[in-house]
Amino acid sequence: MLVAGAILASQGSLTIVWLLPIAWLAAVIGDSIGFVIGATGGQKLLVRYGGRIGITLERLQKVEEFFARYGNIVIVFARFFVILRQFNGIVAGSLEMPWPRFFFYNAIGAALWVGCWGGLTYWLGRRFFDYVHMFGWIRPTILILAILATIVIVVKLWWPRKRDAEKPTRDKPTIREKL
Repeated sequence: MLVAGAILASQGSLTIVWLLPIAWLAAVIGDSIGFVIGATGGQKLLVRYGGRIGITLERLQKVEEFFARYGNIVIVFARFFVILRQFNGIVAGSLEMPWPRFFFYNAIGAALWVGCWGGLTYWLGRRFFDYVHMFGWIRPTILILAILATIVIVVKLWWPRKRDAEKPTRDKPTIREKL
């Protein structure tokens, strides 16, 4: 949503001056809610319901060890990584990180994340559409490149799955498997 909003702002449909602070506030509040969940339910909650989304006790322990070692820096940069983004507040709360320290690093991380995905997208969007307007002939070219890129990505993601599905299954173990 932030990237889409930044693109719209680059075209004048939204105001970037409002978009970025609201996105920052939403990011800080979201992780703060995670912190409260972690502080009140903590590890019990993650272990009990985590299996539904792929969280096992072993994975949780690895995340907690990593977090215990690099806590502050993890809070700042967790937003840029898929698993850490969702669980950094919960893990910080369950590990009883002091709230003021979490809030400080969380606010810094949210500012970097919003600046990167919102501000950078806005800036690039302005430049991109300026060039598109300057070179009117490029619009069809961009459309063709976007279609080709989509086809390449779909084929790249689909092809290995198809190839794996077509592999015959072996009933007999190999010599290496017997050893």
